[in-house]
Amino acid sequence: MASARNSQWKTFQRFAENLVFDRAPRLARHVQNSQTVLRELQQAVKITANVIAAAAPQPPAVTAGRPVTSTSFPTAHRARKLVYAPNLDGRADPGEIVWTWVVYEDDPTRGKDRPVLVVGRDRRVLLGLMVSSQERHAEDRDWIGIGSGAWDYEGRPSWVRLDRVLDVPEESIRREGAVLDREIFELVAGRLRADYSWS
Repeated sequence: MASARNSQWKTFQRFAENLVFDRAPRLARHVQNSQTVLRELQQAVKITANVIAAAAPQPPAVTAGRPVTSTSFPTAHRARKLVYAPNLDGRADPGEIVWTWVVYEDDPTRGKDRPVLVVGRDRRVLLGLMVSSQERHAEDRDWIGIGSGAWDYEGRPSWVRLDRVLDVPEESIRREGAVLDREIFELVAGRLRADYSWS
């Protein structure tokens, strides 16, 4: 990191020396010719922008090689008939919890590999509800507790977010995590029906 900063500093020093000892005298000589002044200023601005762009840290890549889950909708906008139909056949079905890379809402350049409860499908796009093991969701009306299961390695209790539905590209699924018990799925389905017009 330090060598990169030293290299950037040396580049900036060379730029400043070039500007002061070479470009400035030329600019002074050609002050009467406004086209030359304009070209010199444009070139100085371009060089400065290139130096700044080279020094800026690059955002981390979200993933490589597979689609990511980056879109979500208010749950009522994706309302449909709920059917509990888990079948560990390699394709995700309603009632299964799968793992996928979910992009953060506030920073689309970053995300997290997380479990998602599948509640429906639109062709090759799964409709999923985010699963979290953070206890702060216990008091949040937009989340419902589903207990613990094989989707969490540490066996912690989990909650499902009800107010947003994720569009999960089927190719983005990393692995099938578990099947949610039918009774627990029906609790989630009951809230979707009562609060978000699902059937």
